[in-house]
Amino acid sequence: MKTLLKTISCLGMLAVVTGCSQEQKKPDNLKDAYADYFTIGCAVNMPNLNSPEQVSLITANFNSITAENDMKPQSTQPVEGEWNWENADKIANFARENKIPLRGHCLVWHNQTADWMYHDEKGELVSKEVLFERMREHIHMIVNRYKDVIYAWDVVNEAITDNPDADVPYRQSTYYKIAGDEFIKKAFEYAHEADPAALLFYNDYNETNPVKRDRIYNMVKSMKAEGVPIHGIGMQGHYNISSPTEDEFREAIELYSQVVDNIHITELDVRINTGEQGGQLNVDQTDKELELTAEADSAQVAQYDMLFRVMRDHKNVVRNVTFWNVYDGDSWLDRRHGNRLRNYPLLFDDNLQPKSSYDKVISF
Repeated sequence: MKTLLKTISCLGMLAVVTGCSQEQKKPDNLKDAYADYFTIGCAVNMPNLNSPEQVSLITANFNSITAENDMKPQSTQPVEGEWNWENADKIANFARENKIPLRGHCLVWHNQTADWMYHDEKGELVSKEVLFERMREHIHMIVNRYKDVIYAWDVVNEAITDNPDADVPYRQSTYYKIAGDEFIKKAFEYAHEADPAALLFYNDYNETNPVKRDRIYNMVKSMKAEGVPIHGIGMQGHYNISSPTEDEFREAIELYSQVVDNIHITELDVRINTGEQGGQLNVDQTDKELELTAEADSAQVAQYDMLFRVMRDHKNVVRNVTFWNVYDGDSWLDRRHGNRLRNYPLLFDDNLQPKSSYDKVISF
């Protein structure tokens, strides 16, 4: 009997030790670490897909991808009626072959849209009716082409102004000058016509800034009340090591969750340059090149830790987190150095190796 009890006791101790070791085992990749929370994505481009090492990194860590530039309006239809599908098709086929769901980015944006969308043959602005006809043709063509693999679209991108003193909350884009805020409504209507199953997002940066946050919330709430099929809000997430604060980030998510059931963090990166965030991209800010010092690395780790902790707290509404690019050397913030400061904004370094921030993100 004593021998039996001793054996049972030893087995129990072994189970406890084994359980502890399993709990402490670090996940092998991002998507597995967050399997119980949300999908993890990245933005991809042709250099990524042409590199076997980068492809391995993508397929190991991510279960959602976004075309960085190759599905934007100017890339797909640079001239009216002349479609360029080459790179977009390659990304879609990569997603199909690897069974990775694809986010579509983006259908309507004031940047990277060819002038033919807005002007007639005399160079004058078209009527809103002509604009809407062109928008519908473009949206239907691209949405229908990829509806088998794209589960969500950033339908309208960055339509809210950054000017806190503006009387009108909307960016004074050419779209807005022609059609007011009706162009936003029409874009969502056309996308929903083309693919009723797709989740449709309004996407913007500086979305934690209280003034802009409230403007985004009010716009989405008002349009949803009118029946506009907006299913989610895309918080771009172009942040830095000191902004947003935890309160700002948490409050934005909680406010948006009052009006939508889906929040995607669509373009996440955390730059070590504290002088800018969002869509800002400074050059010649200082004569000294920024370095990822131990202090900067620690600050980036802390910021990523806070962001993911808050997102985990809101997993009921945060459904996807997408990094904007794959690794530091490929980031839009670091890709073309010139006089621009380096920002080291992602979880993998120039050599595709995981950084301290990566370890923190997967070891919660």
